[in-house]
Amino acid sequence: MDRTPTEVYAALLDEGVYHCSIRTMYRILAEEGASQRRTRERKHGQYQKPELLAERPNQLWSWDITRLKGPRPWTWFYLYVIMDVYSRYVVGYTIAYQENHSLAREFITETIQKQNIARDQLTLHADRGSSMTSRGVALLLSDLGVVKTHSRPHVSNDNPYSESQFKTLKYRPEFPERFGSIEDARSLCGKLLDWYNGEHHHGGLALLTPAMVHHGRAEEVILQRQSRLDAAYQANPARFVNRPPAHPELPAAVWINPPVTRETANETPQAANET
Repeated sequence: MDRTPTEVYAALLDEGVYHCSIRTMYRILAEEGASQRRTRERKHGQYQKPELLAERPNQLWSWDITRLKGPRPWTWFYLYVIMDVYSRYVVGYTIAYQENHSLAREFITETIQKQNIARDQLTLHADRGSSMTSRGVALLLSDLGVVKTHSRPHVSNDNPYSESQFKTLKYRPEFPERFGSIEDARSLCGKLLDWYNGEHHHGGLALLTPAMVHHGRAEEVILQRQSRLDAAYQANPARFVNRPPAHPELPAAVWINPPVTRETANETPQAANET
């Protein structure tokens, strides 16, 4: 059991014994069902693709943690962010010296209380980081009546909204290569997240800000903008060749991995990306 046929064949020859060829040894092992691998191999679990729908604020949240470079090499600060998937509104954030499940529990609890989330109202989605999958966080969410879901391993598209928000934040011109202290990180990131919520006109939100959508002002703002577009058309219709200008509509629903339909299954990869 602890030697391969080649080892057995050579050892027997050294002892002056010949039974059969190496190929015959393999054939006999196969006939006896003993030719499988003998090493212990890790079996990868089967992970289901999350299909999550949000049709209003505070129905589906996404949370993640990103590292911020500190004043010296190999020093980091950790930015925790929870965002509402429907409105893209950052409902909570904190910056700490480390990433651990105790901080995550406290952070999640405070954010849920601040947003007055009721039991069985919310789904909280995250990737498979150690804090996200910790037993402590799982027990907390169960106690609070919050459904938890996770991305599949190594699939960034399963948590796209948090990834996109971090990218938007870090591509701002004022975002530094390194932070001099955790106080600097908290000050600047606080200002940037306030900008993201209240001033950033989001392409996926009909050019509205997350705050407008999260606080129920989307319809009012779109009507105001449309009235200005109508006035521009009435003043000079020749400027608009094809049709009067129309404000984009706010999506009625937001998906993480929408279910595959017959139409989308037949799309080419390019068409699917453009959609």
